[in-house]
Parts: sequence; C-alpha cells; structure tokens
Amino acid sequence: MSLPLLPTSLVGSYAQPEWLIDRSKLAGRFPPRVRAKELWRIPPEHLAEAQDDATVVAIRLQEEAGLDILTDGEIRRESYSNHFATALEGVDIDNPGTALDRSGHPNPVPRIAGPITRPRPVEVADLRFLRAHTDRTIKMTVPGPFTMSQQAQNDHYPDAEAAAMDYAVAVNAEVKDLFAAGADIVQLDEPYMQARPDAARAYGLKALNAALEGVTGTTAVHICFGYAAIIHERPEGYSFLPELAGCSADQISIETAQSGLDLGVLSDLTDKTIILGVLDLSTPEVESVETVAARARRAFDHIRPEQLVLAPDCGMKYLPRDSAFGKMRALAGAARVLRDEVG
Repeated sequence: MSLPLLPTSLVGSYAQPEWLIDRSKLAGRFPPRVRAKELWRIPPEHLAEAQDDATVVAIRLQEEAGLDILTDGEIRRESYSNHFATALEGVDIDNPGTALDRSGHPNPVPRIAGPITRPRPVEVADLRFLRAHTDRTIKMTVPGPFTMSQQAQNDHYPDAEAAAMDYAVAVNAEVKDLFAAGADIVQLDEPYMQARPDAARAYGLKALNAALEGVTGTTAVHICFGYAAIIHERPEGYSFLPELAGCSADQISIETAQSGLDLGVLSDLTDKTIILGVLDLSTPEVESVETVAARARRAFDHIRPEQLVLAPDCGMKYLPRDSAFGKMRALAGAARVLRDEVG
C-alpha cells in the first residue's frame, strides 16, 4: 500500500478504555511481566468479545484522527511484552521468578525452566482481526528477544545470551507468520537495549538480527526510555543507538519530544527510516499542530523527509483517552502542514 510523505503511526499501544481495564491499577505499577488477569474488569467468559469491541474502537479512532499506519492498539495486552512472553514453552508462569526492572526495583517475571520454544503463533489472530477491520497500512508489534531475556529469571540456560538466542528463534517464527498473515510492518520492541547498553552491545544486536533473519517484510525496532507515566526522568541522549545502524531492521523508532534529543544522532542512521517520536507522553496536555510540526522539522537537517515516519515517543497506554485522541489528531495535522511545506 502506498503511503504519503511523512506517514503517521502509533508506536504500538493505544489507551485502553476504563470499562475494559482497571486503569488505576494499571497506572499504579510497572508494566506486568507475568500475567495480570486482575487488571481486566470483564468476566473471563466475556473478555475476548469485549477486547474485540475495544480493538475496533481503537482502530476507528486511529482512522478518524487521520493516521496512515494503524496498529490494533495492543488492546488485548496487559503489557507490551507479557502477552507474547508468557505464551512460550519453557517458561513457568505459575511459579514466577524475580528480575530488576529498569528503575532497579524487583518485579515478578517469567521463570525460564526449560528450553524456550514457540509452540504456536501468538499474535496472528490479532493481526487478522486488524486486517479485517481496516484497509490502511497495518503494523504489529512483538517484544524483542533481548528485552525478553532481561525480563526473565533464567533457571535453565548457561547465561542470558543463550536465552536471548532461543527467544530470537521464537520471535523469528512469529514475525514470519505475521507477514504471511498480512502484516505490512512488524516492529520489535527492544527498550532494554537502552536500559542495559553493555549487555546489548555484548549480544543484543546478535539476538535482534537472529530474530530478523530471513524476514522479507518491512521491519522496525523500537528503543525507548520507558513509559513517561512511570519513568519520569529522561536522559539527554541514548546509551545505545548508533549501534542499531548494524541491525537488519528497516526502521528505527526513537523518542525526541520529551527528551529534546539532539538529532545529530540521526547522522549515524542515514540508511534507516526513522520513526520519530514527536508527541510528549509525560503530560496529558494536547500539543498544538505547530508544536508537533516544529519537533519534526528539527530532523530535516539530518535526514530526508522521505525517511521519516511521525509518531508518539512511546506507547499511549497510560494516557487519558481524550488526551490520546487529541494527540493523534495533532500528529496527523502536523504531518499535513509539513507535507505542504516540503512538497
């Protein structure tokens, strides 16, 4: 499907409705790594139907706001990673382990008790649902192998690298199945490459490339500082970003709005399309179209407009719903202004 210049997209998640999930419980904790069924307000026998309905709403709102590349809003997920990570074999989800989150706090996590394998597709049904409900370009997100290896207690492998490489095999199979089912773009979420740059340099890129080996569709990797609702302080720059020039993904998703990132870093990534974060998610305040456009213009000195996708900094999961919709509309409006400017 053809996209306009400076296409717009969510990074992945959209704000789930209050009637579906207990948003106060969600906001009061780090994103769950193990199952968190207590977050859902709907009885188990009606939950899948309710998630479908809420997903249709998320799709329609993205269309109404004017976005060009749509996701399913990750509406069925308790977090960006646990939906996939807890569906794998080799993980004991009934007897979780513990690992430090990116703020240094211990969190319950999947405990690796045997070889990591993917017995069946995890997100293909979600992808087909999205494809059936829009004719626009669609993207699906999958947690990356390095991040999942950092969000687990390893009681099986000799080291975290070995775990990451088996996670990569599982992700690779999932990505290929998603493209076969009709995905236009598949994005791997690797926030822990920023949080654990030394380990990322040691084996994270190797695992990421293994997860993308033999994949022929358009791929992206998202690297971030964490949800703004939870991780409040933003460093001035990435601890792991130029290294992604060496990954086989076509697109790199980065945050620039809240951090005011020095966009000179883009000169290291001129072979990639950049998914540029231009919506600040640390505040529910809806930016003006001109504010969003000005953030995007900063990139033009370093990379051609043809290589940019405009997006929020990170997932919109924690935003109030009216704020999330207003920010999406500002994003689409900014793209229209900039298209007129650059022709």
